[in-house]
Amino acid sequence: MTGSAVGDVGNESGKLFVKFRENLRMNQKKQRFNALLNEFSGRRVLVLGDLMLDHYIWGTVKRISPEAPVPVVDVNSESLLLGGAGNVLNNILGLGGQVSFCSVIGSDSAGQWIKERMASKGVDLAGLIVEAKRPTTKKTRIIAHQQQVVRFDHEDRSVLPAKTNRLLVDYVLRELPRVDCLAISDYSKGVVTSYLLRKVLPAAREQGIPIIVDPKVNHFNLYKNVTLVTPNNLEASQASGIDIHDESSLLKAGEAILKKLSCDAALITRGEHGMSLFEKDGAITHIPTDAKAVFDVTGAGDTVLSTLSLALAVGAPLPDAARLSNLAAGIVVGIVGTAAIERKMLQQMLSSD
Repeated sequence: MTGSAVGDVGNESGKLFVKFRENLRMNQKKQRFNALLNEFSGRRVLVLGDLMLDHYIWGTVKRISPEAPVPVVDVNSESLLLGGAGNVLNNILGLGGQVSFCSVIGSDSAGQWIKERMASKGVDLAGLIVEAKRPTTKKTRIIAHQQQVVRFDHEDRSVLPAKTNRLLVDYVLRELPRVDCLAISDYSKGVVTSYLLRKVLPAAREQGIPIIVDPKVNHFNLYKNVTLVTPNNLEASQASGIDIHDESSLLKAGEAILKKLSCDAALITRGEHGMSLFEKDGAITHIPTDAKAVFDVTGAGDTVLSTLSLALAVGAPLPDAARLSNLAAGIVVGIVGTAAIERKMLQQMLSSD
């Protein structure tokens, strides 16, 4: 056999070995993630945050209005879904977990629909505080040809009465001993306040309960000493004061957030660029996106928060929790409208090639 032939055989053997090693690594990861998913059953997450009703109007556009240069939508159907912290609830239930829930609604038809919907899912309504003088937050989206045409909101973001704040704190403090994780869904609609977090965060830390926050920039300083924050790229830029435009600025922003909040980790979600996990010990994990197609990012942050919460509830390492949440987000962005992940969806993805 010539030297060239021997070299070709050697190169081919090397390629086969690399492929074998990669397949082995992927199979081990799939087995690990499937084991994590199976452990989600029975784990309880306390979801605290802004609850809303997502109202969708579905239709088609065939003409422009003669009254103004705007499309005329012929309505085909309407749908109602739990949004905001309610979508976090949906995701956790879909993944096989259990939920304790704490938020505020109004005494209106939207609030009544939410109560009935949550009760039908077997959720205890003891933490759902009704504020009679406040409308239930409602987002109405008009969708035509798989695209959002316009959105209009009904909401009141003013400060909640002191009595309502005390009721929220009392419920959370009662529930903490029976939950495995605290998930805070902050949409800056009035539920998450400095008073609330000053009362509940120290109690959760003292009991060793992981705390995960889907943040809003105007509240960023309130999340000190939590386990994990999950800002998107824009929120991370604004919170850190660093314009993220390349890898160097990304690294500086991640480090700045860790220092600012003294948290265990920050997971920056970066859209088509995936996610970047920064841990306080200096470890950095970049995770490429798993999305096959992106039709609607509505609710993707809720899916990430939910998956992370259950993963940390079962004691998963942060990188594994982040990778699993990345898989889940990659599925829901391929669905138009507010979507919730289900465990079988992840299992099917893990079982595929």
